[in-house]
Amino acid sequence: MLLEITKGTVSRGGKPVLTGFDFGIRGTEKVAIVGRNGAGKTTLLNVLAGVCPLDQDEKHPEAGMKFARKVTIGIVRQDAGEDAWKVLEDAVLSDFLATNRGDAYSAEKYAYETAFQKGMTELGLVLTAMKKKIGNFSGGEQKKIQILRLLMKQPDILLLDEPTNHLDLDTTEWLEDQIRRYPNAVVCVSHDRFFIDETMEEVWEVSHGRLSHFHGNYSAYKKEKASLLEKQWKAYTAQQEEIAREKELIGKFKHKPRKAAFARSRMKMLERMDVIPKPEEDDRVIHTGDILPAQRGSRKVADMKDLVIGYDRPIRTITFRLTRGKKVGIFGANGTGKTTFLKTVAGLISPIKETVHVGEHIEIGYFDQLTGDIHSEKNVFDYFHDQYPALRGEDVRKYLAGYLFRHEDLGKVVNVLSGGERARLALAVILYRRPNFLLLDEPTNNMDIPAKETLESIFQSYKGTILFVSHDRYFLSHVADSLLFFEPGENAPVLYYPFDYSHYLIQKRKMSDGQDPAGMISAENQRLTEGIRAVPKGSSLLGHELSTEALYESWQYDLNRPGREQAEETFAALSEALTKSPAAYEDYLKWVEKRAALEKAADNACRTWTDKLIEWYDIWNDTD
Repeated sequence: MLLEITKGTVSRGGKPVLTGFDFGIRGTEKVAIVGRNGAGKTTLLNVLAGVCPLDQDEKHPEAGMKFARKVTIGIVRQDAGEDAWKVLEDAVLSDFLATNRGDAYSAEKYAYETAFQKGMTELGLVLTAMKKKIGNFSGGEQKKIQILRLLMKQPDILLLDEPTNHLDLDTTEWLEDQIRRYPNAVVCVSHDRFFIDETMEEVWEVSHGRLSHFHGNYSAYKKEKASLLEKQWKAYTAQQEEIAREKELIGKFKHKPRKAAFARSRMKMLERMDVIPKPEEDDRVIHTGDILPAQRGSRKVADMKDLVIGYDRPIRTITFRLTRGKKVGIFGANGTGKTTFLKTVAGLISPIKETVHVGEHIEIGYFDQLTGDIHSEKNVFDYFHDQYPALRGEDVRKYLAGYLFRHEDLGKVVNVLSGGERARLALAVILYRRPNFLLLDEPTNNMDIPAKETLESIFQSYKGTILFVSHDRYFLSHVADSLLFFEPGENAPVLYYPFDYSHYLIQKRKMSDGQDPAGMISAENQRLTEGIRAVPKGSSLLGHELSTEALYESWQYDLNRPGREQAEETFAALSEALTKSPAAYEDYLKWVEKRAALEKAADNACRTWTDKLIEWYDIWNDTD
């Protein structure tokens, strides 16, 4: 064991934060620390960093923190302002001299600086910036530099406090790769569940001042915890039923002379029983029933062709169609126009050219960070009840419990709520109206994991249409059924992917030549085919139940369907074959020859599929 804490207790302001906990790190383990905001995760990280000492425990002399050997520890904090006054070039030289005790003019020093500069390039930082003071970089750039410096130092234990905050997707994926290949131990506090899944091997949960250990990444921890909680509830319920039966027998026989001894023996048995404590309530709320919009709305929710968005100048030109029931996630680098697009669809800003055609009976529910930044001197209960005064108090409490506002939370003043709590309350107000079209801009920002998972279950149960922007890849993969990718670069295309984020990521990793994943098409082509898929296949009703026109339409669909489905299957199979690596073939030349043939066949299949889709569209358009 590289590091071990036994019966540790740590207090803050005289109040215990963590009590009697055990914790350990083996040689090269990758460990995640999870829990609600304020549970003590950062406190534990500060204990490991030596910043926050454990409390003295005279009753347990063995209590404390022990190391197997002398270890080096480095920490990446949420505040990236370390060494702000230093020039980056000088800071890197100091790191080398402190770590290697080498000569400032040695080959080792040159190799160290070269490796650092390579990392700078990979992180999108220009090499001329080496002459800048660290404090003159932006917050996100300082975070990148802080991470890179510690990765170069390679401490025995690398501590990460919310390392993906303020990082773009490319940098986050770069960091994931670095952590997976890191040769020493890593301990990470993060609300980024996708990051934990990709990098961590063990999970420690901080809850109610205690630590619990789970093997595997976040998804494995979540599954194991749910199973453990279910077993605990079964055992607790069974024992409570047994206690109730015994008390009933005792009450029945204790006043009867012939049965009094029996009653006393049952009472002693109860006194000796090891009572199973009531399991903790799950912090999340999982919604299983359907959440239906107040009205269905038209099949075409939003339609746009050659829509030019921007403020004082054009940013993007977008052609896209959104149909009822779709949940489309928007992702891409910062500054690519995602929020501008969402505001344009919501009607909050005017497009530069063309317009967004919103369908009939479409009611929009719009949420962004400004929407979530609510202010009021009222408490949570009164704030919500004032929005819907016809509701009974019992109904308000029951509804808000589904958004994690329980018991004393209802009495909190809105102005003292955290950013994540305010966002939850704002979403509760919006969703109670049950709009049929939700536009969401980063809905999970500032939320802890239980709150995120509660919202995920709400949006999964919601049967309306959702168009949302998110950098949370776990949220994307669990809510979106298709994607819009805003490519970087001025006037770059917006690409549509008809599957979820997990599928997209698998395909992306399979591509060995850096191309876009098979199946990603322009949003303009998507507009042509979207909605066509929503057209019902030819009805199977008997002829006398259909009009002559309906029979003719059904006959046209039946003629079109086999060729269209065959073309789609052929294109999907060829696209899958194109993702195979050269190692799947005998040698490189055969692979090149095979790939050229596959690409030609895929192009032909794609054209055939497109022709069949256009034919289907024409049938539908004539009868719309």
